[in-house]
Amino acid sequence: MAKTVLVTGASSGIGKATAIYLSQKGYNVYGAARRAEKLQELIKYGVNIIALDITRDDSIVFCIKKIISEVGKVDVLINSAGLGSYGSLEDVPIAEAKNQLEINLFGAARLIQLVLPGMRENKYGKIINISSVGGKVGLPMGSWYHASKFAIEGLSDALRNEVREFGVDVIVIEPGGTKSEMIAIGAADLMRVSGNTVYSKLALGIEKMYSSMEKNAVDPVVIAKLILKGIEANHPKTRYIGGAMAKPMLFIRRILSDKAFDKMLMSQMK
Repeated sequence: MAKTVLVTGASSGIGKATAIYLSQKGYNVYGAARRAEKLQELIKYGVNIIALDITRDDSIVFCIKKIISEVGKVDVLINSAGLGSYGSLEDVPIAEAKNQLEINLFGAARLIQLVLPGMRENKYGKIINISSVGGKVGLPMGSWYHASKFAIEGLSDALRNEVREFGVDVIVIEPGGTKSEMIAIGAADLMRVSGNTVYSKLALGIEKMYSSMEKNAVDPVVIAKLILKGIEANHPKTRYIGGAMAKPMLFIRRILSDKAFDKMLMSQMK
């Protein structure tokens, strides 16, 4: 019997590519997202679609109950729903910061809570959390985005050792530059929030960097293939890295001191 996979954030980017790719590989895939109209395209690839607002507990509970009522279990959870909202820490309203954490962290955690009982009972499960190079490297103007991704890294490390004995694997995916509407949306959001403040010069530098990143970004199916590796490995890695500049950036971050890395980083934003 095919394994059942739930992919959140399936309306675009990595989530969409992963839902399609895994369905083509024979998995029973449920693709979930808030924008239900954008999920319709997935039907032709054999993906089951569910409207899911990751910020609402009733929506999250309904999503998991629906899958369990139809097929009895969730074998693989892929937390791909995400928001990249930018601006200086001083400029970003706390309400927007909380929304980002609801989507990138708390929504993922709630889904994990709901699928774990079944995974423990079946002595099998894969929880795959989509982090980012931004879960290891913090860029200016992205404080809340990076806070959410650093948090998902820490959550995954703690969870991995909590559930190991039950046959459940916890895997972190760390993409670099990947083609997605999030890059353009993030750049526009940055200028909306900080483009006319005392941080405008830095905001313009970051926007320029985003434009360069967009040109070099890889197709999200590259990340979908990494996710499949993690699902099919009997003893998966704790982290899989892919996408434009991901490995070089993490290597440089590892070998440089904080101040040397800051200097290198800021030189790219002039």
